Amino acid sequence: MSTPLDLHVHRWEPASRSDAPTLLLLHGTGGDENDLVPLGRMVSPGSALLGVRGNVLENGSPRFFRRLAEGVFDIDDLHRRTSELAEFIEAASTRYGFALSSLFAVGYSNGANIAASVLLSRPEVLAGGVLYRAMVPFEPAGQVQATGKRVLISAGQFDPMISKPGSERLAAILRDGGADVELAWQPAAHGLTQGDVTLGQKFFQP
Repeated sequence: MSTPLDLHVHRWEPASRSDAPTLLLLHGTGGDENDLVPLGRMVSPGSALLGVRGNVLENGSPRFFRRLAEGVFDIDDLHRRTSELAEFIEAASTRYGFALSSLFAVGYSNGANIAASVLLSRPEVLAGGVLYRAMVPFEPAGQVQATGKRVLISAGQFDPMISKPGSERLAAILRDGGADVELAWQPAAHGLTQGDVTLGQKFFQP
């Protein structure tokens, strides 16, 4: 019999530091559950790592939800996949023994957008997140409940895929919901840089 833990192919690495947060690693288009493991080790050494693979294929490339065109999301699919990911997170918390209150998403591009969607619609399953190259996944109907969440949004000044207002709008929505949000701009395009890594390390410093 399948369980919510079976909703996603995933990789689990236990913590080597008891005081470290648990990181939920969410890849960009074409990645898998292994892609962000090196990044997770760099930004928060000793953390438990939960790498997750998206269930949608776009021309053979895994994603976390469907899109209709570049920057145009299938909102119904986004909401369904967000709900499934939240169910998976709750099951993984029970299976692997970590607290949701210490779980931070680390997402890149498509993974950052699904992480943002979880923070907007199912905030109880995350303590916050480090979102690399994220935009607003959807406009919430009302104010989100993000009090106590810590979020870093690291955006690229020259990103051809995500507009500056898109990143700023996401930060504003989360702030309005009570989250502690840092929006940082990298002198970069869509790819990750050492500056992104350094920001992540500062975010997770004890």
